[in-house]
This record gives sequence, structure tokens and C-alpha cells, in this order.
Amino acid sequence: MHRRIARDARESNHGVATLEIGAGTLNHLRYEAHNGAYDIVEPARYLFDGSPFSSLVRTIYNDVKEVPPDTRYDRIISIASFEHICNLPEVVACCGLLLKLGGQLRAAIPAEGGPLWKLGWTLTTGLEFKRRYGLDYEVIMRAEHVNTWREVAGVLNYFFKDVECSYLGLSRALSLYQVYLCRDPDRTKCSDYLSV
Repeated sequence: MHRRIARDARESNHGVATLEIGAGTLNHLRYEAHNGAYDIVEPARYLFDGSPFSSLVRTIYNDVKEVPPDTRYDRIISIASFEHICNLPEVVACCGLLLKLGGQLRAAIPAEGGPLWKLGWTLTTGLEFKRRYGLDYEVIMRAEHVNTWREVAGVLNYFFKDVECSYLGLSRALSLYQVYLCRDPDRTKCSDYLSV
């Protein structure tokens, strides 16, 4: 997921302004080309306190709505975060308005809600969690993963006119992970959604 999301910046010959949604521990920065401004949205600052990548971040926001409305990015990225966001339509609408003309929203997600993804975590993390703690890991997954891949795809397709999906698996429904490249936001839909 990280390599696919970072590919466009690595192939670019000029500075690329990036906003990462849900930056977590800043672990994605090791894949980036570092050829432009890099801002993040991450409310849980304890996740990246002491990270060796902190010096590469220009601005830290707690919420995407804190980004000044006149700021524009070449790319907005998110890796394994959209499945966790309760107000996903609002976040994606904000992203659509923050992109420069020709910019992209690049989002990678686990295929939550699909049988292959469930089988994968059930036979790995789920078994280990049960062995260590005697608890059902599915309870945590239901609380943490509030959006399925179908819901994420629906939101992206609503706000963007051009959405390309690639996946690791047999099909989107039978995949482990999915990567979405979203271009040409419908700025009217984005604005209308945020004004309600």
C-alpha cells in the first residue's frame, strides 16, 4: 500500500505538496521522495512523538477542517485510515476542495467487509489475540473499522468524477487491500455537502 501511494511523488521531477490524512506514527514517510511540502492530519500526537520523521513534516493539523481553505495540495494521501473515520464523507469533501487542479486523492484501505480480508485477520491477528488475551478480536475490529471497502468506494465515487481502483486479491470483493486513485473532484458536490 505504501509503495503504491508514494509512486507518483517518487516519479515527479518537481516539488509535490502533500497532505496525509491519518498519518499515525509517520511510518509512510520512509516511502516518500521528500521533494515538497508535507503536511499531516493526525489528532493522536502521541503516535508520532519522538518519530525520526517529525522533522520532515511542515504543518500538523488535528482535523482536515483546520487546513486553511486557500491551501492547495498536489496530492492528498491516506493509508489504512479511511476505514476508521466516522465522518468520512465530510473528510473526503474537504479533500476535494483542497486539491490543486490536476491533483489526486490517493487512498489505500484494507478490504474491510470482504471475506478474504476477514479470513486473513481471523487466522493471524485474531488467533494470536485469542491465545494471548482470551478475547474475541472481532469485537475490536467492529469498533475500529467503521467503514467497509464498499462504503469507502461509494464515498470516493460520489465526490470524484474519476476513480481508479487496484487491489491485492482475486477481485475487489475478494481482496486483502485496495488502492484508490481519485482525480477530478466534483467541487460543487464537495461544497454543497460541507455547507449543509
